[in-house]
Amino acid sequence: MEIVFVCTGNTCRSPFAEGYFNSLKLKGVHAVSRGLSTDGLPASDNSRRTASEYGFDISSHRSALFSKKDFDADYIFTVSDRIRDFLIANGADKNKVFTLGNGIADPYGGNIDVYRSALGQIADEIDNLVFEGFFDQIEIVNIKSEHIPFIVKTEQETFSLPWSEKSIREYLKRPGENNLNDIFVASKNGQPLGYIALFHCLDEGNITRLAVGEEYRNAGVATKLIDKVFSYARKTKLSFVTLEVRTSNQKAVSLYKKFGFEVEGQRKNFYVNPTEDALIMTRRF
Repeated sequence: MEIVFVCTGNTCRSPFAEGYFNSLKLKGVHAVSRGLSTDGLPASDNSRRTASEYGFDISSHRSALFSKKDFDADYIFTVSDRIRDFLIANGADKNKVFTLGNGIADPYGGNIDVYRSALGQIADEIDNLVFEGFFDQIEIVNIKSEHIPFIVKTEQETFSLPWSEKSIREYLKRPGENNLNDIFVASKNGQPLGYIALFHCLDEGNITRLAVGEEYRNAGVATKLIDKVFSYARKTKLSFVTLEVRTSNQKAVSLYKKFGFEVEGQRKNFYVNPTEDALIMTRRF
């Protein structure tokens, strides 16, 4: 999938969007950026500095004009309704041209804080699109018997104490009306990609497993699975959802914080192989 971000000069806003989007490393999706007025100019000093603070590099960027071949991109995102309308008027398919949020004000000429604000808005809008599954065709389904071999394989690849096929089937036994276990599976074209297991008792939920197959990571699968649990929580009127995570797994901790989970406790020596404490993280509704 090819994405094009478009602003006026292609020296700050659209390079921000291109750089941040590609830093997410979504599988099968790549972004470029274009402008309407300049060609061959480097990103501004404040743009390069701000991007570096966000963890990506646009020092080699040079502005490029939007051309006819860019109309063939899968999606085109502009920083204003004015640019969107201009592209549509000049031949772009209106069904694949969108404005990022309500538009992003041009930081050109502003101080570093103005650039930081612009990139923050761009990153937030891109994160929202990824969270909503805009760039994938992943569906979330209830576990089926044909998913179990994939789950067993992923368990063995991911966890030091993997669930067996027997334990998975035991987990899915439902002991009572107000005490439920569910496993939701992310699937694309019938291929399972990852899964999330939820224990639901009365108005409380506990995520007991979240895993994505090795070849499907960094493609927004975990985001879709967490979103499914949140949707389930709202539908069933859960008060909160908790989970445990290794204290050393800062990548996972950061992901969960992004979705509103907060650290509310710690379990001593909760994990084995190796022995390690667990952080208790909670998302309240």
